[in-house]
Amino acid sequence: MGGQTRSKRYRKFLRRLVAARRAAGLTQVEVAEILNQPQSYVSRCESGERRIDPVELSDFAAIYDQPLSYFLDKSAYSSRKRIDTGLPEEQS
Repeated sequence: MGGQTRSKRYRKFLRRLVAARRAAGLTQVEVAEILNQPQSYVSRCESGERRIDPVELSDFAAIYDQPLSYFLDKSAYSSRKRIDTGLPEEQS
């Protein structure tokens, strides 16, 4: 598992993902059935073992009746500060 998955921002995202499922009153098994996936898929997504792409996030958001913005850390962009992605800067 890469460093990005364990970042503070990604852990915060994962906590919101789990909280949204619980608030919707759903178990991992129920979500997996809706997604036509095994329960382990939901578990791996929630634990950070498997990264979630934007299309998958959209599916989770629809199931949990939450807007996509609920899952994202908007505070990181609120002051227009540069975000350290850990990637090398491009040279001009």
